[in-house]
Amino acid sequence: MARNLEPSCRQCRAAGKKLFLKGERCYSESCAIERRNTPPGPRRRRGKPSDFSRHLNEKQTGRHTFGIMERQFRNYFIKAKKIPGVTGDELLRLLERRLDNVIYRMKIASSRKQARQLVNHRHIWVNGRVVDLPSYIVRVGDEVQVKESRQQKPYFKALKENVKSLPAEYWLALDTETFKGKVLRLPTVEEMESTFNPHLVVEYYSNQV
Repeated sequence: MARNLEPSCRQCRAAGKKLFLKGERCYSESCAIERRNTPPGPRRRRGKPSDFSRHLNEKQTGRHTFGIMERQFRNYFIKAKKIPGVTGDELLRLLERRLDNVIYRMKIASSRKQARQLVNHRHIWVNGRVVDLPSYIVRVGDEVQVKESRQQKPYFKALKENVKSLPAEYWLALDTETFKGKVLRLPTVEEMESTFNPHLVVEYYSNQV
């Protein structure tokens, strides 16, 4: 299944909730969900959604939130199922540890889409080496930073003036002067993405895998 290339606002309207695909612009009054919180397409009466429909909607919402394809998402579920603990929480924890999400969480990028571009364009180092795979899974102790030679670009110069420090107890740390961050620990449930219910995603895949 190909990556969803529909407009970001249309994806949010289909999910019936904000997915924050545009970063800070999702907080503005022009947000499509604020102006027209109805599914895209022809208007028609909709009955009560079935359990399968709810599970499918949560799965699609999770995919679109992190910007990944069906096969990748399914593989994350298979990996999470093998990890001791609550499968839904472990699935979400794997997604949070993706390099593009870490860049987004460190506020180096305003959205996950922009974070993927920074990684693909080889702006990011992990433990002193260039990593250009957005799906790279970071581990506790990994150091993530913007390549020093790229910090002179206008985007990073402007970002240095506006970027804010991360909370002291957060699972990630960032030096706003050098754009050097570190993975201090694994994220807790409260610190992870909340736009979808990972436990419903587990129920969706449990009948298939």
